[in-house]
Amino acid sequence: MTSHPSDPSHTPRPNEPAPKRWYHKIPDPMVLIFYILIVACVMTWILPKGAYDVESVDGRNRVIADSFHYLPDDQSSLSLGSIINHIFDIFVAIPDGLIQASQYLFIVFIAGGLFNILYHSKALENFVGTSIKHIGLKNRHLLIWLATYLYGVFGITVGFENNIALVPVALLLSGALGYSNIVGACIAVGGIGVGFALSPINPYTVGVSQSIAGLPIFSGALLRCALVISALSLLAWYITRFVAPHAPHDPESETTETLTHSIQHYRMGGRDIAVMLAFFFSIVVIAGCSYLAGIKVLGRSWYIKEITAVFIILSIVVAMICRIKPAQYVEHMVAGASKVTGGALVIGLAASIKVVLEDGQIIYTIVHALNHILEFMPHSLIAITISVIQGVINLFVPSGSGQALITMPILIPLGDLVGISHQLMILAFQVGDGITNLIIPTSGGTLAMLALARVGFSQWIKTIFPIIAAIYVISWGFILFAQWTHWS
Repeated sequence: MTSHPSDPSHTPRPNEPAPKRWYHKIPDPMVLIFYILIVACVMTWILPKGAYDVESVDGRNRVIADSFHYLPDDQSSLSLGSIINHIFDIFVAIPDGLIQASQYLFIVFIAGGLFNILYHSKALENFVGTSIKHIGLKNRHLLIWLATYLYGVFGITVGFENNIALVPVALLLSGALGYSNIVGACIAVGGIGVGFALSPINPYTVGVSQSIAGLPIFSGALLRCALVISALSLLAWYITRFVAPHAPHDPESETTETLTHSIQHYRMGGRDIAVMLAFFFSIVVIAGCSYLAGIKVLGRSWYIKEITAVFIILSIVVAMICRIKPAQYVEHMVAGASKVTGGALVIGLAASIKVVLEDGQIIYTIVHALNHILEFMPHSLIAITISVIQGVINLFVPSGSGQALITMPILIPLGDLVGISHQLMILAFQVGDGITNLIIPTSGGTLAMLALARVGFSQWIKTIFPIIAAIYVISWGFILFAQWTHWS
């Protein structure tokens, strides 16, 4: 009798490939998301419709705890006609998702065009090459650590989608260090994502949640700072130890950014300096206006559309500095947009999942059922369980502030009942909501960045999942420490 590779007692032969883990078997993102879309549609047939009552507090709509109720079902039976209509709804949801996610699609297309302009200007390449020449190519691991921390700081202070313009810089860096785009994506998307997820000054999760709980805004920052620094350090170590050694630069690959000269030949000319000053000025404008969005800079709140407009202006300014003719400008913009078309379409397809769940009115039913699980958990595990449940909810409600407005009015009274501080409940919520943004297919910001990095979602999951699991574990350690010390 021979043992099977999946048998724990099986001893692999010398030339026998190691068994693949489940996340190594993830299909193409289009296929995966379509499967999830079908499951979501089936759930709308099975689960009852539900809703919470809503109240307005300080201009924000939030649910009232213990107000969940089921809605009348207008479908008495599943006739052949209704079944056909439900199936057709799946395909109608796809263009609806593309429409709802249009702002993400457009920023990906415009950003793709912008960075094609920057690529042809050679300014970005000269900047990266010159920077590496001065730091030293032999310090590859140090550069990865520094870049990961830098992108983490951008995530902590600037936000998530607001940093999309910085992704291609990390791709050029990883190419210059001799690695493929997946290393650059881990540095940029991973660093920004982890920084934003665990930021002590995240206005969307920490800020909204603490305002609901009646806590001083951004209080409890010391523990959160320790957590985010630990998570970013773990990410940098993982990239240098496990990702980079298995992601060599492939000069034949169209999805690998690279430098065209040896490091010693790079220097910054006057035109390069002008282009990079324009680039960094636009980043400062985006960061500053996004941070001051509540004040309505130029009479508007700043988000995806406004950032896209800055990208368009920047592309025109760079074209003027480099004396790119209008016809060439259009050609470069179209060519850059075409390179990210596949990733942009994935965003629209993923948005169709939310369309199906919203039309089926089962999102609150799912949230209510998940929160109901907490009633059966030991008090010592409630905070950790919340972080897991919020990760699941994030798949259906991929919005930090949206989740806070839905779940915090439920979690805060629960914390009072079981003796868990409001601060700890918010930390558990923040961990569950934030970290999973990097692996769920409904996070438009993550998919937009991956599209710009030209890294497939399935490849991303295979690479990033182990470190996301590890960050979850150390976050649980911080949660248990906070609960043991009665952190408030």
